Amino acid sequence: MSALSIASNGEDPGLHVAIIMDGNGRWAERYGLPRTAGHRKGAEAVRRSVEAAVELGLDTLTLFGFSSENWKRPLGEISDLMALLRFYLKSEIDELHRQKVRLSVIGERERLPDDVTALIAAAERRTSGNGRLLLQVALSYGARQEIVSAARALAQRVVRGELRPEDIDEDAVSTHLFTAAVRDPDLILRTSGEQRLSNFLLWQSAYSELVFIDKLWPDFGRDDLAAAVAELQSRERRFGALATA
Repeated sequence: MSALSIASNGEDPGLHVAIIMDGNGRWAERYGLPRTAGHRKGAEAVRRSVEAAVELGLDTLTLFGFSSENWKRPLGEISDLMALLRFYLKSEIDELHRQKVRLSVIGERERLPDDVTALIAAAERRTSGNGRLLLQVALSYGARQEIVSAARALAQRVVRGELRPEDIDEDAVSTHLFTAAVRDPDLILRTSGEQRLSNFLLWQSAYSELVFIDKLWPDFGRDDLAAAVAELQSRERRFGALATA
């Protein structure tokens, strides 16, 4: 299925799809492998999904790569995940750039190792001029923490006399989130059969459509993304209004 077949008017659908990539550990357990093998296999699914997003003509693909809560995992697993992240940032950027994909990372970067933040900054600079697809990766990210950070920033502006409390509205909050420059997701998809958001894009998902699939993330591919987009476009999105006649 191509972008042309997804969009009824033959134009770029301009969709934002966000994915909670769940199931790496269970995939590894299923095959009697260490969890690190599941994470490596999951990185292959990331590559397939980015290629599919480009092919399908999506505007933005947001991937939940590492949550604030993931810092509670065993140190060995965190170390392996950081090593995999380093490898991805070094090995995949040329291909992302070739496909005209712009990379952006959201989350609490200060908690990441210094060399990883340097690699992220370099990758963002390298791809900053690309416009085919925005690949937004959430690392060390938690939605509640994001909202708290926005509230603090707004409070500081009030204290400095830059903003009146009565002027704080939804737009003001949105502009202080990590995703300030990005439209809210049209679709949030989660793999592995779990049916929850797990502290992901809580503010931004107010009117997002949700799709849950049983497939574990390492087995996720192009056809799964295409099917989820088709499911989204089969739904009537009312955004709180009455259904159209």
